[in-house]
Amino acid sequence: MSDLDVDRLLTELTLQEKASLTSGSDFWHTTGVERLGIPRIMVSDGPHGLRAQPEEGDHLGLGGSLPATCFPTASAIASAWDPELLGRIGAALAQEARACNLSVILGPGINIKRSPLCGRNFEYFSEDPYLTGELAVGLVDGIQAHGVGTSLKHYAANNQETDRLRVDARVDERTLREIYLPAFERVVTASQPWTVMCAYNKVNGLSASENPWLLTTVLRDDFGFEGLVVSDWGAVYHRVPALVAGTDLEMPPALPHSPDAVVAAVQSGELDVAVLDARVRTVLELAAKGRHVLDLDESFDVDAHHTLAREAAARSVVLLTNDGILPLAPDTSIAVVGELARTPRYQGAGSSQVNPTRVDVILDELTARFGDVPFAAGYGVGDTGEDEALRAEAERVATQASTVVVVLGLPAADESEGFDRTHLDLPANQLATLAAVAAVNADVVVVLANGSTVVLGDVVPHARALVEAWLGGQAAGGGIVDVLTGAVNPSGKLAETVPHRLEDSSSYLGFPGDSQVVRYGEGLFVGYRGYDASHLEVAFPFGFGLSYTTFALSDLTVATHGSVADGSLGATVTVTVRNTGSVTGAEVVQVYVEDPGSSVTRPVRELGGFARVELAPGASQQVSVELGQRAFSFWSELNGRWAVEAGDFTLAVGSSSRDLPLRQTVHVDAPSLARPLARDSTLHEWMADPRGRALLEREISAGQPGAVLEPELLSVIGTMPMSTLANFGGMSLSQDRLDEVTEEWRRGADAPA
Repeated sequence: MSDLDVDRLLTELTLQEKASLTSGSDFWHTTGVERLGIPRIMVSDGPHGLRAQPEEGDHLGLGGSLPATCFPTASAIASAWDPELLGRIGAALAQEARACNLSVILGPGINIKRSPLCGRNFEYFSEDPYLTGELAVGLVDGIQAHGVGTSLKHYAANNQETDRLRVDARVDERTLREIYLPAFERVVTASQPWTVMCAYNKVNGLSASENPWLLTTVLRDDFGFEGLVVSDWGAVYHRVPALVAGTDLEMPPALPHSPDAVVAAVQSGELDVAVLDARVRTVLELAAKGRHVLDLDESFDVDAHHTLAREAAARSVVLLTNDGILPLAPDTSIAVVGELARTPRYQGAGSSQVNPTRVDVILDELTARFGDVPFAAGYGVGDTGEDEALRAEAERVATQASTVVVVLGLPAADESEGFDRTHLDLPANQLATLAAVAAVNADVVVVLANGSTVVLGDVVPHARALVEAWLGGQAAGGGIVDVLTGAVNPSGKLAETVPHRLEDSSSYLGFPGDSQVVRYGEGLFVGYRGYDASHLEVAFPFGFGLSYTTFALSDLTVATHGSVADGSLGATVTVTVRNTGSVTGAEVVQVYVEDPGSSVTRPVRELGGFARVELAPGASQQVSVELGQRAFSFWSELNGRWAVEAGDFTLAVGSSSRDLPLRQTVHVDAPSLARPLARDSTLHEWMADPRGRALLEREISAGQPGAVLEPELLSVIGTMPMSTLANFGGMSLSQDRLDEVTEEWRRGADAPA
């Protein structure tokens, strides 16, 4: 199949055909133009497994999808902290896409977990933008290396489900630049995803699909995005303004309304045909890249992909507590309690729901390892009418074994696309069963199956070991049992903080907003940034996770290189990691950057880099983590750009955001960030500038004894603009003279060095 000659096609397409190309032809397909050989290509959901509907699909696109491997959800696989693993999953997703002639996978979702209540958090990686970006690069590269496109979503500030099609996310630019946009920037600059999907919500008053600042100024001009912007399904509210702002493709199509509106806008002069041609060009370029899968006759290895899903599920497990009861010895007498052990919940609900090729069940996997094991449902899911009898049965079963594995989790009705949660609690009937079981048998191992964070204050006291397994995909049952039995040593690290209370989360008072507006009043202080700044204790910190072995970090060295002036500042952080335990295991070395002397408000620490290393017992390895200039930067609202201040930075290294035993301070030289002095610059700002101070001292000493510059008075009036102080008689500096002094300072600033 030959490539499309895009330039030629743009000259041959009619206005009506051009307009039609900017909307899809049905729920899952772009529009083709048969007479010119322009094919329609298929797109489909697939952040953690394909949900392909080769035909037109049902009216919401939620049913009848082809069987596909259901990999761990993003909230689970993020805990592996392993872009290489994401790359292998991406390659598998691409193979499955090629097998059903699918051109673009609609994922990954990389929105930041502003609140633990977001109903779609299971589809997103982390509360941290750096970790999110690195993981997403792994997945996107893995998919696109095999000729299948991706769709980075949902751009931007799409952090809740409540009123998601209308809500206006009011966010200051610095918070957007430092928290909600960096993961998009990282993936665009590193991987150039074929498409970016704009969100449903408004951002600072404009719908994402009609927001030229987001789609053109930031995405295309600042980040250098070269691909196509597709709407979230139903996110185009006014087709012509969206087209002008930068939304190339409307999905699903509003036919014939949208194409007709585009034609009418061109004919009336409202829409420049050059703008339409630019949008059509991106659609044609996407069709040119995506058409190559249309005639493939390929298949994929179902068993191999299930094996990969099992590896990924095990790698996603985070061991939160363990007093030595795990791993379970082969001769351990066990009982199993929990309906979720028999009727597993392994994926989220909504548009990401996958029709799996098979499903591993925890109870079946434990039975295969330990023989017939006593089992009790313990609680109802949805129907709780028999809970008292189920709890009594669980107590009886718990006395029949030395160790009880209790599986708890969130029912599907508690978290889904389309609505947000209202609390962080596990179901009361499950907690009651856990307490009852622990009362008759203290040797309890708790396994959690949930897509979003839950509070664990009523769980930890009853568990000798606590295993966070998330929603681990179709092979979760096998992966979990691999960890419980020690076939796999857990190495997962939390990609989000587990708080003691919902009220401790920084967005608590501002989520989900009201009156169709949500204000991001917590600013930068999302996730661990907020807990650290407020000095709040947490149940389990960001980056935390135990192993069946232990590790020691030593010999920290930091070598800086490059310069801030030319944008090449970097640091090589090197540390020795030693496995001090008795089994092979993996540690994730985490490097955080602290800027205690910053002139602007900054988080206490921010993740700057990480590296995963696997070591045999007694083995050690030197690990290096590279930090770029961005790790030291903040978004300067005064200067409208990323900036680094001169001064001392502390690099803290450890195994979680709150376990950082190694620290080293480095000094960074950087150009001054001071803005040019002007009439409205404060007295403090003038005095901080050597030439400005000299000019002021000259002027004031010419008329007065200079008392105005004494420290005590400076502390009172130093924050006043000079234009205000010039009205005060004691300054001996008139408004006219201030203009002359300001101009004198400017001429000196412009003079050659």
